[in-house]
Amino acid sequence: MEIKVIVGDIAQIEADAIVVNLFEGVEQPGGATAAVDKALSGAISSLIGRGEIKGKFGEVSIIHTLGKLPARIVTIAGLGKRQDFNVDKIRGVAGEFCRALRKLNCRKIATILHGASIGDIELEASTEAIAEGALLGLYNFTKYKKPEYEDIEEMLIVVREREKVPILESAIGKGKTVALATNLARDMVNEPANYMTPSQMAEIAKEIASKYNLEFKVFGREDMEAMGMGALLGVAKGSNQPPKLITLSYKGDKHSEKTLGFLGKGITFDSGGISIKASEGMDEMKDDMAGAAAVMTAVGAIAQLKPKINVTAVIPATENLPSGTALKPGDVLKAMNGKTIEVISTDAEGRLILADALSYAVKQGLSPLIDLATLTGACRVALGTLYSGLFGNDQDLVNKVLEATERTGERMWQMPMPEEYKEQNKSEIANVKNTGNRHGGAITAALFLAEFVANIPWVHIDIAGTAFSAKESGYIVKGATGVGVRTLVELALSEAKSQEAI
Repeated sequence: MEIKVIVGDIAQIEADAIVVNLFEGVEQPGGATAAVDKALSGAISSLIGRGEIKGKFGEVSIIHTLGKLPARIVTIAGLGKRQDFNVDKIRGVAGEFCRALRKLNCRKIATILHGASIGDIELEASTEAIAEGALLGLYNFTKYKKPEYEDIEEMLIVVREREKVPILESAIGKGKTVALATNLARDMVNEPANYMTPSQMAEIAKEIASKYNLEFKVFGREDMEAMGMGALLGVAKGSNQPPKLITLSYKGDKHSEKTLGFLGKGITFDSGGISIKASEGMDEMKDDMAGAAAVMTAVGAIAQLKPKINVTAVIPATENLPSGTALKPGDVLKAMNGKTIEVISTDAEGRLILADALSYAVKQGLSPLIDLATLTGACRVALGTLYSGLFGNDQDLVNKVLEATERTGERMWQMPMPEEYKEQNKSEIANVKNTGNRHGGAITAALFLAEFVANIPWVHIDIAGTAFSAKESGYIVKGATGVGVRTLVELALSEAKSQEAI
């Protein structure tokens, strides 16, 4: 979809649909909504008076103009309560009205800026959020079937301030870049596991590297053996698909050796291995590489936005399957950093492959480290499907990530990492075991990962509950969410700004 800023009067725009808005509880529309209402002989006011338009968040009301305006349809987007309104609500509003208008066969739509006069929301922020929310909300994975509706081809963002057009066009550019990177991550996660293999993940990383001039490396089984990656290789033993360790590097600050490290769990299909999962819902286990997809596409977006910072993504990729050669409960593996691991459950495999990936990142001098992983069902039990779990060994870094989530709307909740829970990970025959008891499972998993980060500032984000959505709402659609991409990009941009200020 093409998105452009134009100067004009929304009521005079020729389009399939124009979009104005209303806050919940407002009885008499103002601004552009009032102007459109007047052109429609008070139709909007009448519907508000009858309670048919309430302005609730997510509400999309449709009025056919019947020739009274150049546009075929007027859409009134509900903004919800004024006191609750923020930039993330703008993203959600854009996603909702775009999906509604696509169902009405609209090809060209025009919208005013939503919430730009509210509080501290600037024109640029509103413009970026509309572009981002529209592209995220319209996402469809239709590779294997014909789409139900044709896509919207063009969206015009109508403003009054001609002098603002260049900066607003730049805001659209950023919103599109981040949204398209998120949608690429969604594509990867939605792709069936018979197509999205570790080798295919490496090919996609190679394509991203080629497109955006990134440094790309891929290590195979023999390389991993030479580096002593016994944990990753242990998980890979049950599959015929060759494992891959993939790295993508963006060098935005050639005068600095400091490099931010993003790591993503890349289990392209997780059967549980010998500790096999129940068959019900196992088809969803193609999403166990959502962390890998997020870090890979985030680096691609960062390369397009060109902040003055260095970022490297590290992606351990393999399948976790049962076979005659598969890892068994009771086996002992040796990770790259020399620590031995007793395998209690082969279904706790994500932490095993991340143990080697984190060890590799430490050896490469990456710092700080952020890992994303669909790691534990326990985190989903604790936080549901709206919040990712956030763990870390450095509160300053944790705060930076949480501040980034405030700007992106990707909700995360800091979880504790009490020393007392380390007892659950103690093994009688190895340095550590790969799972504790059923209580505090997300925490003990994070404590396990902490064994492989040395003294590097590190944050672990458990996205088990947020990587996949069962329903659509705002800019979230059914299926893969692409969670983490926007926060990682925002973190890199803010880190680059803070370094420039020093």
